[in-house]
Amino acid sequence: MKSFLRALLLPALALGSQAAQAQNELSNFTATGRGGVATTFAGDYQAIGINPANLARVGSPKVAFTIGQFGVGAASQSLTRSQLNQFIFHPDEKLSQADKLALAASFTSANALNANIDVTTFGLSVSLPVIGSIAISNQQRISTHVGLNRNAAELLFLGYNAPIITQNFNADGTPKNPATVPLVSEALAGTELQMAWLNEFNVAYGVRVLDLPKVQLMAGAGYRYIEGVGVVDVRVNGGKVEAYGSMSPLFDINYGKLASNPQFNLRQRDSGLQPVGKGNGFDLGLSAELGKVVRLGLAVTDLGKMTWEGNLVTANDQKLKRLRSAGVGSYNFIKEATELFAAGSDSLFQYQPGTKRTADLPTKLRAGAGVRISEYFEAGVDVTLPLNEVAGNLSAPFVGVGVDFKPVKWIRLSSGATAGAGYNVGIPLGITLTSKVYEAGISTRDVAGLISKDNPYVSVAMGFLRFKIGQTQ
Repeated sequence: MKSFLRALLLPALALGSQAAQAQNELSNFTATGRGGVATTFAGDYQAIGINPANLARVGSPKVAFTIGQFGVGAASQSLTRSQLNQFIFHPDEKLSQADKLALAASFTSANALNANIDVTTFGLSVSLPVIGSIAISNQQRISTHVGLNRNAAELLFLGYNAPIITQNFNADGTPKNPATVPLVSEALAGTELQMAWLNEFNVAYGVRVLDLPKVQLMAGAGYRYIEGVGVVDVRVNGGKVEAYGSMSPLFDINYGKLASNPQFNLRQRDSGLQPVGKGNGFDLGLSAELGKVVRLGLAVTDLGKMTWEGNLVTANDQKLKRLRSAGVGSYNFIKEATELFAAGSDSLFQYQPGTKRTADLPTKLRAGAGVRISEYFEAGVDVTLPLNEVAGNLSAPFVGVGVDFKPVKWIRLSSGATAGAGYNVGIPLGITLTSKVYEAGISTRDVAGLISKDNPYVSVAMGFLRFKIGQTQ
């Protein structure tokens, strides 16, 4: 599993910034048990990044805090269960020629791999009389999306033996006919490889703006200061190539001759995460409770921009060139992928140094409605729409129905049904041990995905240090 976690972090060695199916509820084990349905459910510090208005909801804890909640998920609409398991549990196993051919076929998909790691290192919310509720947290959000056309998949796993290479180049690397060598935009059309790693420091505020016996209306806002640890975006669509990357020295990339270019903002290896970008983000939200039964929520999250400066490289369209490697040699394919798609010596692209690049944050619109019959049963429906195409956003709308049910006071069961955002229909499941002051739980976004042979989805979220004190009126 350790190697798999590294594999989710290191695709940034290979790419630049665009959507990667991020769901920042993955570190919230209660929301994960509902498949991410959270717009009307999430309260206290868990409302950060979802709907800050819920901080002021009636019945929220006066104080809530946590340390070390996290979630990990990986899904594919084209890999088999066996192939995904190999990447997770046996990454160092060597690939045979038959394995390479099978993986090249499996990775020919718009959703060959979607993966996320979300960690809430700490979270705290406090409800203050009259003035409202405030929350703070730190979150690590990592998201990866791999979608390849046939040529890109064959180049990745077969290298210079890929059909498009043997058709256009001699064994010594010279073109058979320079006039017919295709452009990258032609050869890799439909290919997307994206990754983003953000370190966020959040603060959010919620207040009741209307407080009547049967109607409460809450409003909230959130701000986050963001450190960009890495971003990668390679998009080949519509006859155009957009490729850039900005990676922390943590990734130890060898930039070769680029490192000596005076226009290249080289960051040296030091300690810590060593961010290479920074940004500011904002969330806005409204929520309402009608008759203490019906809950409504509406929020826009991740408004703002990121600016990437350190180790920034960019590439545009160009003629395809012959690779020197025979492609990926093991299930731990990150190093070879790096050489293929990043600024390595065997890259498909000729990268140029950059000084600064600004990109929008992955802005989303969230809408939800739910009913809370009692403390023992709550149900809700969520719709989340991506409002732009940038690193960390959803590739398509997300919809879901979620349910919380307490068969006894100390156990809460969560489930539902979800679809969209690059994933198939999922049946989530979560189990939470709960009391008036303490919660601990474990959940998955899709029970069937854990065992199904096709369309596998491996996900788990857990937290064991969530505490709640008091209750607002």
